[in-house]
Amino acid sequence: MSAPPTTSAAPRSGLVVLALLLVYVVWGSTYLGIHLALEGGMPPLSVISGTRFVIAGGVLYALLRWRGVPAPTRAQWPTLAVMGFSLLFLGNGMVVMAERDVSSGLAAVAVASVPLWMALFSAFRGQKVAGGEWLGIAVGFAGVLWLNAGSSLTATPAGLVFLLVAPLGWAAGSIWSRGRDLPSPFMTAAGQMLCGGAILVVAGLLRGERMDGPPSLQGVLAVGYLTVFGSIVAFTAYVWLLHNVRPVLASSYAYVNPVIAVALGAWIAHERFSAADIGAMAVILAGVVVITLARLRRA
Repeated sequence: MSAPPTTSAAPRSGLVVLALLLVYVVWGSTYLGIHLALEGGMPPLSVISGTRFVIAGGVLYALLRWRGVPAPTRAQWPTLAVMGFSLLFLGNGMVVMAERDVSSGLAAVAVASVPLWMALFSAFRGQKVAGGEWLGIAVGFAGVLWLNAGSSLTATPAGLVFLLVAPLGWAAGSIWSRGRDLPSPFMTAAGQMLCGGAILVVAGLLRGERMDGPPSLQGVLAVGYLTVFGSIVAFTAYVWLLHNVRPVLASSYAYVNPVIAVALGAWIAHERFSAADIGAMAVILAGVVVITLARLRRA
């Protein structure tokens, strides 16, 4: 008796699940990776952020050019530079700076507010926002206020500022880039990483960052993990999801990553969170879920 024919839906479903797991778990674990890299003595901007994005962007750029993907045009590079500054220097670089003072889990909770800022910036640009989305924005920002006023962040003013700037930068850059003249999605990611990485390296050098001695094995492994898995594997999976599933499903990482980050921080780095920290996270994620459901109903 012959085996039943294999349908195309099964492997596609499997690929979707695999890509989601990569985005959920790997991106959720990057906060712990940053914590371990800092603990290993790695400079925050020039190495943990800058060098890894330059390497990841260079590898992806070379691979795409080898496969015949056109390079960004002269007119597209300035747009990629602005995106690199907003998303990577402000969005990622400020998270790394914040994690010098705050836990990896708390940093992930603050970054979970990105969809709230994106919804608000979309409204400012004239995009119609449904009542349910406004409700989600209000709920989410209540959580942001709670996090900034009633959690352990209040003991670290510098970390608080960095974690306010990071989601603002990421959201502003994401909304600003919509409708711009850009290369293919993967080439956009490569160009953005090259530009943002270069900005981060220069910023780190201007800050006077330097290694105090030979890099520790923990620091090298952590930066390697962030480069290969965080900046290449997971980002590639995310771009693939954007082209193969509904955007709402692809962006669901926003409320899964903080849970992964908090769990890994507590398990591996022995981080502890107050009731206010957990409560603020729950309210922020509730706001993101409300926005997501409102968009699903409108779609």
